[in-house]
Amino acid sequence: MKLRIILACLASIYLSGCSGTPENTTAVEPLNDAQATYERARNNIAAGNFSTAAQTLQAMSTRYPFGPLAHQVQLDLIYVYYKLADIDKALAAVDRFSRLNPNHQDIDYVLYMRGLINQRADYNAIQELAGIDRADRDPSKAKEAFNDFAQLLRRFPDSKYAADARQRMVGIKSRLAQYELSVAEYYMKREAYLAAANRGKYVLEYYSDTPEAEKALGIMANSYGRLNLTDLRDSALATLRQNFPDSSYLR
Repeated sequence: MKLRIILACLASIYLSGCSGTPENTTAVEPLNDAQATYERARNNIAAGNFSTAAQTLQAMSTRYPFGPLAHQVQLDLIYVYYKLADIDKALAAVDRFSRLNPNHQDIDYVLYMRGLINQRADYNAIQELAGIDRADRDPSKAKEAFNDFAQLLRRFPDSKYAADARQRMVGIKSRLAQYELSVAEYYMKREAYLAAANRGKYVLEYYSDTPEAEKALGIMANSYGRLNLTDLRDSALATLRQNFPDSSYLR
């Protein structure tokens, strides 16, 4: 009787051990599958196949939302959406990652990408290729990009993305100044000279370190002259002469 009990116990232990083996294998398989799938996505990114990469990464995000690759998948999705110029999805991915991982080691990259995405939204490739000057288009996305880069520099001044962000801010300031000057020119055509002068003054106050400062002074001098505000006109001309002695606005 005792022998039967012992044999039964041994059989039970053996069966338990056998049944445990597939469970361990099954636990490893999803990780291997995830890694292989991720490598395919990375290869597609490297090859410039961003649409295919996006589909793969989206599937991974759904299937492995809490896996060891989850954060990297989300970061790659931000980049892929940016390359596809899918602004809404890119910004949604940025906001989601920032909300769920505010202290992540790559949060400076996420901020940087937010700036790039908003800058991309301000850029109209078709108009640029056609050589169409659209300085008068809504600058709201350019302002958002500027603020994104400014936040990056404020929070992470030593980030490896800081130098490029700073350089992009210079270009964005020129873009914003050009918008103000396009409005000033509109006012000039409407003979709303005081409004035109005020736009030029705004450029000098906020974008004086851009090349557009020269044109702003020219518009101010012209506007004040038409309003017979000679002191203000002469002051604008003096500043123009001092900073831009060869300016066409002095002729």
